[in-house]
Amino acid sequence: MGDEQTPAARLAAQVTNKDPAVGLQAVVALRRLLEELERLHVDNAREQGWTWQSIATALQVSRQSVHEKHASRRKAMGKED
Repeated sequence: MGDEQTPAARLAAQVTNKDPAVGLQAVVALRRLLEELERLHVDNAREQGWTWQSIATALQVSRQSVHEKHASRRKAMGKED
């Protein structure tokens, strides 16, 4: 099957690459993935009735910071009052 790698395997190779340009690109990709995962799980939590405080506690951040980061996006999508 050649050297077809999954995206995760490619990212893992980039993270450990000695070339700073490659490593820093991996950092950017990881940041984007992390933000996407946080949005997904915050949305899931809110849809399951979690409070902003419960989400903040799980993320180990303040309620205000998680609310400021996600509430306006969710309101724009019609998912928050």
